[in-house]
Amino acid sequence: MRLLIVWLINAVALFVLPYLMNSIQVQSFTVALIAALVLGLVNTLIRPILLLLTLPVTVLTLGLFIFVINALLFWMASKFVGGFHVAGFWSAMGGAILYSLISWGLSALILNR
Repeated sequence: MRLLIVWLINAVALFVLPYLMNSIQVQSFTVALIAALVLGLVNTLIRPILLLLTLPVTVLTLGLFIFVINALLFWMASKFVGGFHVAGFWSAMGGAILYSLISWGLSALILNR
């Protein structure tokens, strides 16, 4: 049950994102649900491999390269889901940061146990 709630929270965060950034578009809540699922899968399957491969760069930049990895994965997820569009890398960077903050805030409010 908790997994479904987290999925819905992430979909709501993704659905709110176009209201904060004009360069990100989500056509409907259904698209937001699918995109949240794809983002979850990408972050579960691909992100650990990328973090391991880019560990020297991440250490050299004191962890700031993780923002680049998050932006690239956010941008990549938009390429897989029709109806979810991110204009470019910097839009993906801002979108990934805002998505994380909104998702974190909603999770803190709803799942506060």
